[in-house]
Amino acid sequence: MTAPVTDQIAKLEAARHLVLSDSTHYAAIIPGILPIIGAQSHLEIRRWGADFLAEAFASPALSLQGKESLSVQVLQTLKELLELPNEDTGVLKSVIQAAASIYGLIFRYIINNPLDSQTWERMASIKSNILKRWDSAATGVRICCIKFVQRVVQVQTPGIIADPRRPEQNEISLALVPRDHPLIPPPNLEAEASGLLDRLLNVFYEGSSDAVLVNATLNCLSILVRTRGSIANKIVSTILSFNPSKLVNTPMSPKAKVHIRSMERTTRAFLMNIYRRNENGPFAARIKQHVDRLIQSRMDIFDEGSKKRSAPVEPTDGLDDAKRRRLGAEVNTPKTIPPLPPGPTSIAQLYTLTSEEGLRSFDVTQLPIDLVVRIALPVLQRIDQGLLNEAVNGVRSRYLALSKSQPTQTHGQTSQAVPSTLDEEEDDYEPDFEPTEDSEQIINKEDGLSALEVRQEPKDLALGPFKLPQPPPLTSEEAEKLGKGTISRVFSMMSVLEEPTKAPKPGLHRLAGSNYDKEAWITVITRLATRASSGLQDTEDEVKNEAEQNGIIATHKGHSLADGIRETLWKYVIDDFRVRIPIAIAWLNEEWYNDRMIESQSANSNEQNGGSMSHPQNYENWVLKLLDGIVPYLDAKDKVLIRFLSEIPGVSETVLERIKNIARDPDRVTLAVNAIHYLVLLRPPVREMCVDALEDLWRNYDDARAPTRKLLAKWRPHVLEADTATTIPPDVKQIPTRTTPTPPDESSAPTKREMAPSAIAATG
Repeated sequence: MTAPVTDQIAKLEAARHLVLSDSTHYAAIIPGILPIIGAQSHLEIRRWGADFLAEAFASPALSLQGKESLSVQVLQTLKELLELPNEDTGVLKSVIQAAASIYGLIFRYIINNPLDSQTWERMASIKSNILKRWDSAATGVRICCIKFVQRVVQVQTPGIIADPRRPEQNEISLALVPRDHPLIPPPNLEAEASGLLDRLLNVFYEGSSDAVLVNATLNCLSILVRTRGSIANKIVSTILSFNPSKLVNTPMSPKAKVHIRSMERTTRAFLMNIYRRNENGPFAARIKQHVDRLIQSRMDIFDEGSKKRSAPVEPTDGLDDAKRRRLGAEVNTPKTIPPLPPGPTSIAQLYTLTSEEGLRSFDVTQLPIDLVVRIALPVLQRIDQGLLNEAVNGVRSRYLALSKSQPTQTHGQTSQAVPSTLDEEEDDYEPDFEPTEDSEQIINKEDGLSALEVRQEPKDLALGPFKLPQPPPLTSEEAEKLGKGTISRVFSMMSVLEEPTKAPKPGLHRLAGSNYDKEAWITVITRLATRASSGLQDTEDEVKNEAEQNGIIATHKGHSLADGIRETLWKYVIDDFRVRIPIAIAWLNEEWYNDRMIESQSANSNEQNGGSMSHPQNYENWVLKLLDGIVPYLDAKDKVLIRFLSEIPGVSETVLERIKNIARDPDRVTLAVNAIHYLVLLRPPVREMCVDALEDLWRNYDDARAPTRKLLAKWRPHVLEADTATTIPPDVKQIPTRTTPTPPDESSAPTKREMAPSAIAATG
């Protein structure tokens, strides 16, 4: 490298450090260096320029608007670098990476500037040049071509438009292109993207054993699966038919083993990533089966050598210990028991029969007891009976020798006999417990002891009854914290449990919560919220008295555990109310039943005691709170509200007020009218109240007059007649007409088969 080239690269590096520290300088630096890094420059400068452009357009520090304006300026330079004959591989890789980064930017520029045909022709020329190199270039260049093709397919495939009002913030895709665009007609681009996707997937059908290209394709396809749902099924179906283990050719070289293992690992990671993102998707079961198949194929191929044992080398005779012993050969090797060391003998030395110093010095107490058991049991099952008898006799002979060598110990006037043989009975040993000191010595010794040192013998050694002490008192904050922890664990368990695989047994005699599935836990949590605290809403004085007697709760606060469960259950339902609306209905049924039971018990108690105690109506409060959480997210065609109102056990005027408030939104007037009309048809106990609500909508909501008019004409025609009479001027002469009463249209009411079971049984 000559000195001028070195100086130029040093200056270019200074400019690069400047833009890395402050991205605002990109707009001035990139146009200034384009003449320097062109096709006529030195190879080292071209390498630096290509790397710098790839780094600049991949940098998140540069804004999209800045990249879009700069991408138009660098197109000619990238085109000239690609068209150089025998261009350096490093330059080609960086240029293709830069082209992949700016393709979407040029695409958006052409959408907004449909008359700039020169810019699109340059981009099309670059794309054509890269696609020609895809199959014949070096491996590194082909990987960059795969990335470029992935970007082209992603841009030329319709995506999701998040906000049509702000197209500049939407993802660049074919969905942004007008149908009549003169330069980039959508049908042609979509067809080209489909063909390029087929070329990408062709590597899995050809049975290519080049792990680098296969892994690069898999990594690019994962982005397409995540961002383009329209082609995700095609990609996943292709990968599910690809098994790297089928590419095995025996015998395999070490390089082929590495390639197969790499492709299998990448394929498995690709599929598991899709499975974790949507475990309930249409391909979940097939992905799980294919991953298991990949693992089994890998084990069959790569673990085959470890499973096979080589043929045993037969010994020349049965007496050679260094070789494998022939089956059936009877070889008796005498075992010698080493003598005990001189001096005092420990129990470990008594039972140690080996002469190896390493085993003798090993401390077996360092091993865990479970490991010792796992080692000892198989050894005892497979040990030779003759060797075991020989070892036992050796330990017995050592013990007899030790017992004979111990001297007879004497103390004072009595002697203590030591058994000389192992066969003597323990009953023969009767020591004498008479004191060795006379009475005067004992009295003098006791006089010298202090009062605390005198040992007092207990008069009665019988154990008395044991009573478990009371637990320490809990404050209300501690009890509430423990309760919330239990609630959170139950709800976390509910979120991972699967839905019931079979339908529950119909009828009133089925046992709730008997299948230990998600439905059972829902029953448990709803009844904990409603029935567990039933009747425990006492006055503060009663709670304080009970706390003082039991010492369990030190202080009392109004917030109860049941309200915490209800709050958590409400949040759980609102998070996904369209799916969890059955849980809300089951919960509200429990609340309604619990309120009725408490009212019945309170009425009986008031009659007996002559008092008047009131209890909170939990059903009414929580049904309104659920409505307040659901209603803002409903659209005009949503059927969730009608199902909710038809299956809850009670509908009050307050609930109807919430439904009427929906009519304030002109787009959802039909939703409110249809919901109230459904109650009029299928819940006779609240029919009058619902017709009153329809009349109120007709009178006070202008947007609701048209849909409610035909309903009031059937249920309250006099309201319409009175309104007509008030709107016609009195001086206009009325022509009397004879009208016959029209019978109710029974065809509009649903049949019994169409009615939901819970709606038929509802009593309002």
